[in-house]
Formats: sequence, C-alpha cells, structure tokens
Amino acid sequence: MADGTVDRFKKLLDIGLTLSTERNSVRLMEKILNEAKSMCNADGGTLYRMVDDDKRLRFEIMRNDSLNIYNGGTSGNEIMLPPVELYDAETGEENRKNVASYCALSKHTISIDDAYEFEGFDFQGTKKFDEATGYRSQSFLTVPLYNNEGRVIAVLQLLNAQDCDTGEVIPFDAELQPFVEALAAQAAIALDNQLLVEAQKQLLVSFIELIAGAIDAKSAYTGGHCQRVPELTDMLAEAAIKQKEGTFAGFHMTEEEQYELHIAGLLHDCGKVTTPEYIVDKATKLETIYDRIHEVRMRFEVLKRDAEIDYLKKLAKTDDGAEKQALDQAFQDRLAQLDDDFAFVAECNVGGEFMAPERMARLDEIAKETWTRTLSDRLGIGHEELTRKQALGEEPALPVMEKLLSDQPHHIFARKDKSLFEEDNPFGFKVTPPQNLYNQGELYNLKVKAGTLTEEDRFKINDHMIQTIIMLEQLPFPRYLSRVPEYAGGHHEKMNGTGYPRQLTGADMSLPARMMAIADVFEALTAADRPYKLPKTLSQSLKIMSFMVKDQHLDGDLFELFLVSGTYKHYAEKFLKPEQIDEVDITDYLPSKAAE
Repeated sequence: MADGTVDRFKKLLDIGLTLSTERNSVRLMEKILNEAKSMCNADGGTLYRMVDDDKRLRFEIMRNDSLNIYNGGTSGNEIMLPPVELYDAETGEENRKNVASYCALSKHTISIDDAYEFEGFDFQGTKKFDEATGYRSQSFLTVPLYNNEGRVIAVLQLLNAQDCDTGEVIPFDAELQPFVEALAAQAAIALDNQLLVEAQKQLLVSFIELIAGAIDAKSAYTGGHCQRVPELTDMLAEAAIKQKEGTFAGFHMTEEEQYELHIAGLLHDCGKVTTPEYIVDKATKLETIYDRIHEVRMRFEVLKRDAEIDYLKKLAKTDDGAEKQALDQAFQDRLAQLDDDFAFVAECNVGGEFMAPERMARLDEIAKETWTRTLSDRLGIGHEELTRKQALGEEPALPVMEKLLSDQPHHIFARKDKSLFEEDNPFGFKVTPPQNLYNQGELYNLKVKAGTLTEEDRFKINDHMIQTIIMLEQLPFPRYLSRVPEYAGGHHEKMNGTGYPRQLTGADMSLPARMMAIADVFEALTAADRPYKLPKTLSQSLKIMSFMVKDQHLDGDLFELFLVSGTYKHYAEKFLKPEQIDEVDITDYLPSKAAE
C-alpha cells in the first residue's frame, strides 16, 4: 500500500476520533466541512442540512477562502440564501436540476470537473454569483451524508479543488473520492447521533417547560414564575462565567453544566403540583374548595326565620297592644343583632383587620348561639368526610342543637407523612410540621390573626419545596443532570442556615444553587402578575435584597455580581414594566460598600 494511502487512512481515523468527541452539532458540522476541505485542498465548501420533513436542504455553513467568506456555523454571520427545495411546490416532482438536491434525492456522490461545461445541472445561480464577485466556481464534489436508516440527513459540497503546488483550480481527484465518502459516512453517524441527543434534550426541555407552564397556569399567584426564574438564573451564571478577575475569576461551567442548571430552574417549583389550589388561592379564612361563609350565612338565616316564627306564634296568642309592641321591638332587636353579628363574622372572614383579643372574644360569644339541625349531616357526603365523622361514634339522634360557629373533630385532617420529618429522614429535612395536615375548624380559621392562612395552610404552601426534592430525587437523571435536585431544592435555603427545608448554610450549597435563590427572590419581588400585590420597582427590590444579604439570607458576593454585571438591568429591560424601572445607584446596595 502506497505511503500516501496509508497517510490518508491515518488521517481518516484521526478525523473519525475528532468527530466522535464533539458534543455540539454546530461545531461538529463545521469540523466535517473543514476536514473535508482540508482533505481535498478545496477552496470552498457548503454543508446543507435536511429540514422540514426531508423536503428542503438548509444552508448551515458556507466557506470560501479566496473570497474570505465564512457564514453560518459559529461565525455569527447569518446565511441569507433560501433553502434548496427538493420537490416542486406545485407538481410535487423531484428537483433534479440542482446538484445538491439531486445528490440528496439519489444518495449518489456527484463530481463535476467544470460547472461551465457541464450541462446536466442548472448552475445559473452559481454563474450570477461569479459575475458579481469575479470568482469562477469550477470543480464541484457533492457527497450525501445518510444515517444507518438510509435517510439523508445532510449534503456536503466542496468547491474548486486546488493543486497543492501551483494553487491552480483542478478537478477533484478520483482517488480521493472514496476517502471523502468514508469521511461523510463517519460524519453522518456522528452528526445523526448528536442531532438525536440534541432532539432528546430539546424534547426534555419542552416537556419540562410544559409542566412549568402548567404550574404557573394553575394559579394566578404564580404567573410566569417558573418560566422567568430559570432565565434569570442563566443570566447570573453567564455573568459569573464572564468574570476574569475577582471572586468568580475561576468560575466556569461547560455547556452541559449550563443545560443542567437551566433544567433545574425549570423544575425548581415542580412540587407545586401537589399544593391544593384552594390553599394557594385562599382569599378568605373559611375558604376551602368553596367559601364556607355561605354555610354560616345560612345558619344566621335559619336563626332569623326561627325568630320570626317565634314572634308570630307569640303575637297570635295575645290581644294586648302593649305586649304586641314589646314583642315587635324584641323581634326587631333580635334581627338587628343577628345582622350585626353576621356582618362581624363576614368581616373577620375577609381577614382585612388584625384579630385583636377582643375580636376573638366576640367570635366566642357569637359561637355560643345555637341552631337546630333536623337532617343528618352524614348523608350525601364523600367517603373521606364520612369516615372522619364515623370515627366520632354513632350519629346523635335528630334533631340536634349545634353551635352557630364551631371547631368540630371532623374538621381535623390527620398528618400521614410524619416519617418525612423524623430526625433520620432520608432527605435531610430539618422541619417541624404542624401536628395536623389541615384544620378546617371554623373558629380556628376565623381567629387567624393576620391574613387568611392558618399555620397548616402556610406549611402546606411551603411544603412544595419538600415535594420538589422528593420528586426530583426519585427521578433517574443521567450523569450530566445529576445535580438538578440539589440546584432546584436549595432556593429557599439561607446562607446562615435558617432556611427551608434542610437548614443548609452557604458552605453547604453550590454556587448554582445560591444563584437560583437570588433569581427566585428577585423575580418574586418584581413580578407584575401576582393579583395579591403590586410589583415593586427596581430600587425597592434591590433595597429589600440588600437587607436580605445583611441578614445572611442571600449570598453577598453573588448579589454584588448581580449588580455590577448589570444582570438586574438586563432582566428588567426584558421582563419588567417601564414604570418599574426607576433610577438605581448600585453603590447604595453593594455589600462591599456596606462592609466598609
């Protein structure tokens, strides 16, 4: 075997090894084109990729050394040429006039010594290009790249082979053609594998984005939170990567690690799928799946009807005018008292005022009122509620006198996940949950001091972090996504170890996890789609976050990077309303300045 042939085989093996190790499809296509150009000493080349259900060839990379043309790929220069159609749009016939489309359709390599003398293909576009540039496109070698299914996935076209000694344009060497085809075969396998991997990654991202969107759509209180947090986290990570000096000078993330962080950002609140909407959206204290103030109102209506019946009965038994007047006054007073008491209960239900002790005492007095129930409360109810009531024993004989407001045993929902919070739990949770899962007691809820949420409600809302960790740690993530649970599960932890749910300190958390904590807070402060609050301005949000840094809730170095890199401003320009973007002097919030 001639030395030249041996060298070519060695070169081919080296190229195959290089192609097999590339993990980016764009760079891989560049390597395919460049190696093929080098092998044939070609002046130019184009790589087309099959798109649109194998109906078009899209220009991916164009190179011409003589004209100093480098478009597509990683060049940053967009290729403006339209795709090559493989079929006529009107007739559906195959396009065999274009050499690239013919190559893709026939799966044959095509070598042309001189396009100006060859009559089998339409080179009018090439000739117009030559007229405009003064170039002469002469020899062509067009090779299909097809996968193990026999489907063409790309077309490689080399232009103007050159004599190694004189630089003169010559036909492509027929002896080189098998080596170019072997290179194309290796390249097709590598490219097809990489495209499949990227397609799987994109499918995973799209599926996760679908879940994140569903979580956001589940409640108006979350809005686009699950979409914006990963984007802001990515921005902060990119800012850290770009640092050439200072705290983050040595920080680096590969493309896979950045992808891993993005996936974690999309999944950081996936546990919210387990949070009942009626708790997340709890607008009043008695609201569960429906607002139980309607039940309370009906009891007051019953008492008013009872008062009217009692008044009419007594009125029918007397003819005394003074007594009738006294009965009428007593009846009106009773109705006024019931109306006033209900108005007070309704006001407490809204949760607009702080529940001072005297207000709680009045609720207790109102609760002493009784009404008569004559129908069974165990008919027509769900299995779980019936089970809770049956656990109390036999149903009392009807009619039954009941309090106007009460905390009943069946209002209690027992906690069944206590093992999650034991000291040796497998997830490392350091949380003390309320004794009960839910407590729907009427007085218990009405006496909530501020807002509408009970201790159990608040825990259930925070529980989404626990559920996120449990869900993610059960998934069989591949190696390159193995840190997704750690990144996603740490965004409610604090630098001083008082966070939730593992009480991790800053030293226990990776930088990406700490980045997500900053992104989560900033997004929440500036979000304009939360119906329960007005969005804060940039200066207001940064001021709050600066206090959180002082309290060792957020990473001070990352917050400083967040400011000096302008990440906060880039995010604001993309997601905040114009009226939120006010003047900010970042020196007012820099942790390093505060430490001076």
